[in-house]
Amino acid sequence: MIEGKGYDSNIYILEDVIVDTGTGDNIRYIKDSIKEAGISIEDLSLIVNTHNHYDHIGGNRCFNLEVAMHSEDALAIEEEDDEKTVARMFGKAMEGFKVDRKLEEGDKIHNFEVIHTPGHTKGGICLYNGETLISGDTVFANGGFGRMDIGGDVKDMKESLKRLSQLDVKFLLPGHGPWVKDGSKHINMAYKMLEGF
Repeated sequence: MIEGKGYDSNIYILEDVIVDTGTGDNIRYIKDSIKEAGISIEDLSLIVNTHNHYDHIGGNRCFNLEVAMHSEDALAIEEEDDEKTVARMFGKAMEGFKVDRKLEEGDKIHNFEVIHTPGHTKGGICLYNGETLISGDTVFANGGFGRMDIGGDVKDMKESLKRLSQLDVKFLLPGHGPWVKDGSKHINMAYKMLEGF
């Protein structure tokens, strides 16, 4: 895990895969952190974005790697949509971004399975390997969940949290903030907060 700096998302590395890349504003810190972890940037082969918001994808163009994202969120990249990707909020534009591989529910990234979890965005995903959940902005520590006012949907989020609450999650690795043990407890807290909607 590379903890996000400023507006950057957290970044995770699974073997040769980098999950999310932050805004790109702190790329030197990110690349230095990768090297400090004993990983060669040349050994990375794929970026997986948990969703299409700029604070998770802005750094994509700082790496010469293939990019994978859920097909629902890839549309905004292809259309260079500065609103749906919230690039405009960061004073940026989507020109020059690409998606090489469109992910769907059940796809595998090494031993992690793609779980489609709309709510924060239409094409948000989590990655789950039976004990660890990389959750993007779907769910955070202490019952937090992603905002739904920028391309999201409350009903979708509730359904996604319900699905995640049925998993056995030992480690929750969110898109922002600290990672936590006993992830299922944190997911259940988030689901209970939305249960009434």
